[in-house]
Amino acid sequence: MMLKVSDVKQFLYCPRVVYFTYVMPVHRKVTRKMEYGKEEHLEIERLERRRGFRSYDLSEGERRYRTKLCSERLGVEGVLDMHIVCGSGCFPVEFKNTSRHPGLNHKYQLVCYAMLLEEQYGKPVRHGFLYLIPGKRVHVVEITPNARTFVRKTLDQIKMMIARESFPPAPRRPARCFECEYRNYCADVV
Repeated sequence: MMLKVSDVKQFLYCPRVVYFTYVMPVHRKVTRKMEYGKEEHLEIERLERRRGFRSYDLSEGERRYRTKLCSERLGVEGVLDMHIVCGSGCFPVEFKNTSRHPGLNHKYQLVCYAMLLEEQYGKPVRHGFLYLIPGKRVHVVEITPNARTFVRKTLDQIKMMIARESFPPAPRRPARCFECEYRNYCADVV
């Protein structure tokens, strides 16, 4: 079974999203926030094409957008927003529409993409970037051995949840449920 890289992000935010995707597929309501996020991604990609690399603390490189990545070994695939290839290596970049500090779910999604890039290029990826759209800030994420292990364990947990068809508990932060597209299917939360 192939998972999506975004499943790592979703599972760490709320495992029920992944449950409703694979175990009990239901109609997913497209929210205004989701539509806005797509528009923002297109706009930031347009702007990135005109920019230098100073934000990433690089002197040169080549940007590659919406790269399809896949690892049979990890059992995961996804489309990375952007990555930069230069003489010192390659660096994944994910665009995030958040004005807060990036969440752990964002970090581990990026780590998963870094692992896929390592397979594609056959070179280690030491760090990547989360580009925070509202503040136009770049957040550096170190790709550590512990982070890679955490991603592998998360992928295993997702596969186990799907295989056992076990309904996961609600997230500890009920505020996450207010704008969730699956809110109507969780009868035990707000």
